[in-house]
Amino acid sequence: MNETAEETGTDDLVLEYELDAPPDKVWRAISIPEFRERWLPDGALADAVPVSTSGDGEIRYRVRDDRPPFLESVVTFRIRPNESGGSTLRIIHAPPDARLARLAPAANDDAPVLMRAA
Repeated sequence: MNETAEETGTDDLVLEYELDAPPDKVWRAISIPEFRERWLPDGALADAVPVSTSGDGEIRYRVRDDRPPFLESVVTFRIRPNESGGSTLRIIHAPPDARLARLAPAANDDAPVLMRAA
């Protein structure tokens, strides 16, 4: 398994794994609750039902931290076939919780002043 992580221009954290298993086997491990429970237990999920599922190998779950302040986020799993006959699993962790939103810039940040028209 090969693991790479990258930070995008947003607050999303993106992890990518190269797996030896074919895409349909990885899809079953992610989408069928009995298999998913082995590596992503229902206790880590805000809701065991996926937020969304698409036929092209993408499924999204809401997850919740197990410690205060119990922040919630959305994790997207994307599965694609790779050149070696296995799968590329891309995990995108997007924090939609309002408490994780970027703070407003400081008033003394030397940014140009913009005025609104009345």
